[in-house]
Formats: sequence, structure tokens, C-alpha cells
Amino acid sequence: MRTLARALPGLALIAALAGDAWGAGAAPALSPTVNFNVDAGLTAEALPTTIQIVALLTLLSLLPALVMMVTSFTRILIVLSFTRSALGTQQIPPNMVLVGLALFLTAFTMAPVWRAVDENALQPYLKHEIGYEEAAEKAVQPVREFMLRQATESELALFVKLSKLPRPQAPDDIPTYVVVPAFMVGELKRAFTMGFMIFIPFVVIDMVIATTLMSMGMMMMPPVVISLPCKILLFVLVNGWEVVTQSIVTSFH
Repeated sequence: MRTLARALPGLALIAALAGDAWGAGAAPALSPTVNFNVDAGLTAEALPTTIQIVALLTLLSLLPALVMMVTSFTRILIVLSFTRSALGTQQIPPNMVLVGLALFLTAFTMAPVWRAVDENALQPYLKHEIGYEEAAEKAVQPVREFMLRQATESELALFVKLSKLPRPQAPDDIPTYVVVPAFMVGELKRAFTMGFMIFIPFVVIDMVIATTLMSMGMMMMPPVVISLPCKILLFVLVNGWEVVTQSIVTSFH
């Protein structure tokens, strides 16, 4: 306590000197100024570039939806999900694994289409050989051809009828906004058809095991306890993932 009492006058003197120094140093300080300048805005040369940047950002935000709508991603992911449901393994493989496998299979199946887009549209545009509009038109063409190959005549006719368009004389006469929903409906139908075919052997296994347990009087034992290992064993023995992957890829040719 005595030491603190002796130190207090010295601390007070140091504080007073510091206050005087701060006041003397702060006196000549200038207040900050804010300037508001109004320029002429975007020039005529910068406006098209700005519009292209905004369009590019909008396209990037819609890219996931475009990948699902105009590529093979939808069919692949649905078939893989049906396979997991048929096995009855709940969340194994996880959703992230299925989506990742679907993305890589989509890149594999769509590689010829993306190669055509790169050669016919992207590279000439980057080399300034063609304009933006011509590049966009050439980029859409390979994707349209892919969707038209996958969509059936009945699916295209349905959406042509719903859009109240005149009967097209050639595939090029069908607008893209008609081709996309027809392609999507066809993808859902083919994915559910493949999923049904995958379910059949596993349903047979469930029925056989349930009947066997009932005939043995083991009605209190859940059939899934026996059927799940049997289905996994059968799936592994027949190289199930290879068979499913091959079926998916070959369905696009």
C-alpha cells in the first residue's frame, strides 16, 4: 500500500504531461473532407462489355439448373438413387457420393457434346473469329442435337401441341424451349423404367426370404435382417455397380 501511495503522484504527473502533449499535438490536426464527384457514367464503348458481364454472372447462377435440365445428370442420379433404394441400405452410399458419381458420369457421357461446343463456339469466340450471338447459336446446337436424340417423337409432339405451334417439318423447326421440357419428361420416364428393372431381382429376394421365414415358423424375425445381407452379397457377386454404370452409359447411345 505504501508503495502504491508513493507511486500515485508520479503517475498523476505523467498523465498530466501526456495530456498536455496530446492537446498540443492534436491542435493542428485537420478534419477529414468528403468529396462527391459525379461523372458522365458509362461510355458507349463500355456498355456492351458491362452487359456481357451481367449476362455471364446470370448464366453462372443458372448453371446448376442448366446442367440438370439439358444433360444426362437427371437420368443418372435417379437411377443411382433407385439402386440404393432397391438395396435397402438407407443412406449408404451417402448422397454426396451418389451426386459426385453422377457428375463424373455426366461429364463422361456429355464429353462429345462439350467438345463440339468448345471447337465450334468457344475457341472461335475467344480468338475473335465470330461474334457473341453466333457463338451462342453454335454452342446451343450440339446440346439441341443431344436432346433431340434422347427425346421421342411422342414427347416432342406433346409439347408442340401444348405450345400451340404449327406442325414442324424438321427438327430444326422445333424451338429450344419446346425441346428442353420434352427432353426432361423423357429422361424421367427412362430413369423410372430403368429403376423398375433394377428393383425386380431385389423384390424377388425379399419375397423368397419372407416366404421361407414364414414356412419355418420364424414370423417374429424381420425379413430385412436376412434379405439385406443376401441382396448386398448378390449385388457384389454380379459386379452391380459396374453393371448399373454400363447400363446407364449405354442408354445414351
